[in-house]
Amino acid sequence: MSKLPHVGTTIFTEMSLLAKQTNAINLSQGFPNFPVDERLTEILKNKSTQDIHQYMPMAGSPELIDQIQQLTLKSYDRTIGQNEVLITAGATQGIFSTIIALVKNGDEVIILDPSYDCYEPAIVLAGGIPIRIQLNDDYTPNWNAIEEKFSDKTKMIITNNPHNPSGRIWEESDYLNLEELLNTFPSTILLSDEVYEYITFEKGHISANQRPNLLDRTIVVSSFGKTFHITGWKMGYIVAPEKLLSEIKKVHQFNVFSVNSVAQSVLTDYLKIVDVKSLGAFYQTKRDLFQNLLSKSNFRCLQSEGTYFQLVDYSSISKIDDVSFCKELAIKHGVAAIPVSVFSQQKTSNQHIRFCYAKDDETLFNASEKLCQI
Repeated sequence: MSKLPHVGTTIFTEMSLLAKQTNAINLSQGFPNFPVDERLTEILKNKSTQDIHQYMPMAGSPELIDQIQQLTLKSYDRTIGQNEVLITAGATQGIFSTIIALVKNGDEVIILDPSYDCYEPAIVLAGGIPIRIQLNDDYTPNWNAIEEKFSDKTKMIITNNPHNPSGRIWEESDYLNLEELLNTFPSTILLSDEVYEYITFEKGHISANQRPNLLDRTIVVSSFGKTFHITGWKMGYIVAPEKLLSEIKKVHQFNVFSVNSVAQSVLTDYLKIVDVKSLGAFYQTKRDLFQNLLSKSNFRCLQSEGTYFQLVDYSSISKIDDVSFCKELAIKHGVAAIPVSVFSQQKTSNQHIRFCYAKDDETLFNASEKLCQI
């Protein structure tokens, strides 16, 4: 009998396959199609001939952890110790190891929908009970609904900020509501998924790293893959208090043991020269171009405050559900997108779909030309 009977092929794989089969422009899966920083590849060339091809320490290279300490201090004015960082094989592995380590049989874990699809399977495998709560129509947290679902069984709440798929960013008031709620339930852990933390625009990102009242019970998940558009490297890290991280490491060491040594060595040197604060401006240019191009279409762009995704409302074009619309979009019009309903337990379609604009300008121009003809 399957442990995950309701899990099949992900929508991201399905839509990318459909894009390939139909020769559609793939704006579905969230990966860039432009070259990475030449400085990064130059470091990679130099490092590849050095003696760095054996196991790294289980928790990660001390030198890379040192750079993460400096990055966290510079970005969030938070001082962390070497024993509060774990290098992971991508953010997904960090999330999985965290949930398996900390969630026990019968524990309830709150997920805010729409949500990334890796959360629930890990909870189920840990013996936990996913409690999925729909965000407001504008993709902001519904604190009344969240508070109603909290109980003494609530072991963890998973947040995602900046939010995928919507691109919304939390307000100060959201953190104040969360802190008030967690103060009432002192044993509840916060798993803060912040993989798009450096891809923000007009509104600044507030990180859980900046909330002193939460630090003793919070695991923050970050992604080098998203930050430096090297998704294929599968490199991430988590920051957590040592009392929690020591438990997570117990799972990590038997899950992957240690992470790619060459990638760790390369990123150590790259972090010394790269300015992560420039990424927001880079992707804002992409967002603004895409939104401007779609302004001539019958799609309506929703707010995109962070991430490299753009939600659009297609209700003036069609009333069919978003899964069917995305299939039709790829087959008939040559552009692949992701239906938003698949990110929620309810699977209710509100005529919103997601495009990834982390593409070169030519791809965005070509895709927009097709979209403007619908």
